[in-house]
Amino acid sequence: MEATKKYNRIIVILSVIIPLAVAGLFGVKLDIDLPVFLPPIYAGINALTAVVLITSFWAIKMKNIVLHRRLMKTAIFLSALFLIFYVLYHMTSDSTSYGGEGIVKKVYFFVLISHILLSIIVIPFVLITFVRGLTNDIERHKKIARITFPLWLYVTISGVIVYWMISPFYTV
Repeated sequence: MEATKKYNRIIVILSVIIPLAVAGLFGVKLDIDLPVFLPPIYAGINALTAVVLITSFWAIKMKNIVLHRRLMKTAIFLSALFLIFYVLYHMTSDSTSYGGEGIVKKVYFFVLISHILLSIIVIPFVLITFVRGLTNDIERHKKIARITFPLWLYVTISGVIVYWMISPFYTV
């Protein structure tokens, strides 16, 4: 029980600090040219994370717990890597405006806004689900994983859709 309290404090702290840090770092502009254009890289990481999440879901349905755990650790690593590249891009580049019009623009902003909001909301869900799995609190892990999985999958897939929709408007 004491370990759970410790993890809960860490989860709360990370769930607050991560979005605040990302928002704060958007205001920081570094005058450096990166050797690569990051948006297709972090969109690819998001796509890979979606594949890993789906494969992990399949693994647990096949009762392959070892593979499921490895894949979930990989998904968390990929999400952290995505976040680093995403923040680095926005610290070194100006934001790109979406140039589409009409219904496509409305769809873009719906996907973008839902992606951003759910990417914040999913943080504590991912962390709680992960901790419950690590601590073998399996029944509670399964219960929250039913919520976490579709949220996290939506965030990864919608991130790729946002990239795909805005990519024609990037200036490199």
